[in-house]
Amino acid sequence: MATEETKKAPAKRTKKAEPASAQKLRIKVRAYEHKVLDQSVRQIMDTALRYDAKIAGPIPLPTEIKKYTVNRSTFIYKDAREQFEMRIHKRVIDILEPNAKVIEALTNLSLPSGVTIEVKMI
Repeated sequence: MATEETKKAPAKRTKKAEPASAQKLRIKVRAYEHKVLDQSVRQIMDTALRYDAKIAGPIPLPTEIKKYTVNRSTFIYKDAREQFEMRIHKRVIDILEPNAKVIEALTNLSLPSGVTIEVKMI
């Protein structure tokens, strides 16, 4: 005769739950000039490494290009046009398992104008 263990249906597999302490900071940095952007990213990484944080990145994201077409003449020459474009360079930095010292140091960081920072806790 079969025992109770063999009659039972196989157990369903579930995903392992991540530990509660597996938080990370995702920092998105954007700028019009790539040199200023790279300097800012380097400054953020140096600050995080100073407090022994684990870093993933910087990961370059695709450059966003905005193009604008404008008439050269105001009245007669409608076919004469100029095109302008703005390039927005982006990078992502992940700080794995941040501590309070790293977060405080990053909030006190002064970066050049023209650099936009977006910080999310994941």
